[in-house]
Amino acid sequence: MLIVIPARAGSSRLPRKPLRPIAGRTLLHRTIAMARAATAGLRDAELLVATDDEEIAAHAGAAGCRAAMTDSAIATGSGRALAAARQSARPPRFVVNLQGDSPFQPEGALRAVIAALEMGAEVATPVIALDWSALDALREHKARSPFSGTTCARAPDGRALWFSKNIIPAIRNEDALRRTEALSPVWRHIGLYGYTLDALTRFEATAPTTLENLEGLEQLRLLELGIPVTTVPVAPPRFDSSGIDTEADITRVEALIAAHGDPTPPLNPG
Repeated sequence: MLIVIPARAGSSRLPRKPLRPIAGRTLLHRTIAMARAATAGLRDAELLVATDDEEIAAHAGAAGCRAAMTDSAIATGSGRALAAARQSARPPRFVVNLQGDSPFQPEGALRAVIAALEMGAEVATPVIALDWSALDALREHKARSPFSGTTCARAPDGRALWFSKNIIPAIRNEDALRRTEALSPVWRHIGLYGYTLDALTRFEATAPTTLENLEGLEQLRLLELGIPVTTVPVAPPRFDSSGIDTEADITRVEALIAAHGDPTPPLNPG
């Protein structure tokens, strides 16, 4: 099992993002600490940072985390994760792409994805069931930022049917449903992916698809290739931070930490 934190230096909206401090701790060190805590006690789970920058690699090393140098031309986290896997002396059975700009993942999300892979999933990713207040908040957020936040339509067995930047499914007779159900039928997707090495290799060997480009969602390529994606329900995080992409995101998350406490566990190098 290889757990990869892609950490690219170039970011148009937030340059050298992995090294940016958030409430006194860098984005990369927060992600490493979260991953270590989530995988504590797991056998055969290796954590590494995949980067194109020597300073970022050294920063990972300062936290006791190995870094793999990858080509700066690689544009996606999944591509960087595969490049890191190909450097391994022994090809891993599973590769987890743990997004380096989302250090406040729901507790248990990483372990849930790993468990799904071990149970036979080709690709696994977490989702959160939205209650009605959370759905209202997502709608309000999308009125301002329509391409921020992803929802998922899923079958009863957990198989993903579709992902969208729109809120899916549309809900008929919503008022009646609100009176009888505590949870809405909307699932929000969390951007964490686990793959078998074969599924990741097939995914990266295929050019982006039309629907993937229209929605801006890589995982649609998997569905168009016929590779099943297993969604695993997880509990909501202590606070909802989404990804860290702008200065405003850092300000918002620092305010949440000040109000609710810091969810990142201690970083214990080595």
